Amino acid sequence: MKTTVAFMFGCRSVEHEVSIISAVQAMRSVNREKYDVVPIYVTKSGEMYCSDKMFEIESFRDIKTLLAASEPVTLVKSGKDVVLKFLNNKMFSKKKDIVLNVAFPVVHGTNCEDGTLQGYLEFLGLPYVGCDILSSSVGMDKAVFKYVMDAAGLPVLPCICFYAREYAKEKEAVIERAEKEIGYPMIVKPVNLGSSVGITKANDKNALIDAIDLAVSFSDKVLIEHAVSAIREINCSVVGDADSCCASVCEEPFMNDEILSYEDKYMANSKSSGNKGMASLSRKIPAELSETKSNEIRELAKKVFKALGAAGVVRIDFIIDTDTDKVYVNEINTIPGSLAFYLWEATGTPYSELLDKLISLAFRRNRNRENLTFTIDTNILSGVSFGTKGAKGSKL
Repeated sequence: MKTTVAFMFGCRSVEHEVSIISAVQAMRSVNREKYDVVPIYVTKSGEMYCSDKMFEIESFRDIKTLLAASEPVTLVKSGKDVVLKFLNNKMFSKKKDIVLNVAFPVVHGTNCEDGTLQGYLEFLGLPYVGCDILSSSVGMDKAVFKYVMDAAGLPVLPCICFYAREYAKEKEAVIERAEKEIGYPMIVKPVNLGSSVGITKANDKNALIDAIDLAVSFSDKVLIEHAVSAIREINCSVVGDADSCCASVCEEPFMNDEILSYEDKYMANSKSSGNKGMASLSRKIPAELSETKSNEIRELAKKVFKALGAAGVVRIDFIIDTDTDKVYVNEINTIPGSLAFYLWEATGTPYSELLDKLISLAFRRNRNRENLTFTIDTNILSGVSFGTKGAKGSKL
């Protein structure tokens, strides 16, 4: 009997389109002899739709037409099961509700990757692939992630963090603090976006003001850190859970500017090779590193994974200051673009095997949680009465 897997993607995020690319890649690569695949596309306004047309990336060129040919759906708890329910209850409809065994979120960015979708799935009691609520939300907030890494004794660049309201009220004070504590050049980031959206390098005060103005248009919280001038960016993926994990080979992405931009990641090669998400990024795999340095980064990646309490597949981005040869943890992608399959293929794991491993990890976590106690039998309500006056003046 096949396992029914719901791939969930899209959502209300600036990385909506990237999520679609990653999900279609995954759905077309999963072992269809082992799994029944159900695509669940979440629109930018939050509605869920299902259609067999969603296995083809070309269908998403015209979202309006695609949705017109798709079925609106929702997830419903029914006893011990979670059911995909079709909302167009037409008299002669052939669509039958589908019992789901596991969810596979392939989402990027806020309102989905940040623990929002994971919380929804936890509430339903549906096993799901990847990081849980806490590790997802910490991983998405670049500032909190840095604090956690620092507390774990892992190397991160110092930073300052502030809210948009604080900046609006005390603009000069925030700028002065950044200049004093960080110094030029600086990198300005919205704290909770991925794919390099809203990230800018500032070499002077005017550029800093422009960079902050851009960042607060995407997030109400901004992070500023010193920009390493002699920089190499190295990425490494980790797969596993709290019990064990392993690291992929390292990669070095190539950028057209001083920072790796959204365009570098997703659009640079789209005309020549078709848009393949992160898999189309210009990169060197494996990165040209000494064996010692490569092992250092891979071991550090596993420490980051465990410190966060991550699960599933992640990609961790590192910075090497080539002047000092010091490695810094930059950020984590708890659901990386293209699920970092290209790193695992280079490590010797085919994409279909990676997907199978991730689904197995989801079921293992669910089995472990089934042994935990979440409710207790109690008769506390048997003697409670508010009387005819309701709650006012009553005592428990």
